[in-house]
Amino acid sequence: MTHDPNCLFCKIVAGLIPCKKVHEDEDILAFHDIHPWAPVHFLIIPKIHIASLAQVGPEHATLLGRIMTLAPRLALQEGCNPYPQGGFRLLSNTGAEGGQEVHHLHFHVMGGPRPWHRG
Repeated sequence: MTHDPNCLFCKIVAGLIPCKKVHEDEDILAFHDIHPWAPVHFLIIPKIHIASLAQVGPEHATLLGRIMTLAPRLALQEGCNPYPQGGFRLLSNTGAEGGQEVHHLHFHVMGGPRPWHRG
């Protein structure tokens, strides 16, 4: 399934729910988290519906590679300080025990001056 009509993030991708976009191309959408944990906090998602990192297969390698190379550029663009004194956290919660709340693969990019340290 490329889209789940009941998925919050699929609805954002479809434009049914507004978001504050950071980046968009034909395969990837990045947008600000509505409940930020850090001065910089946005999500990067694939536009196709993949429920979690546990469902990623070899066919997704190129897409995930693009997400991983996009994250550092967007982190700087959104206000994270440069490496090595600056930096950011990249996090993907997977499954109930991993703290995943929205079952659409997503990566949190969080950074900025501390003390925003959480979990």
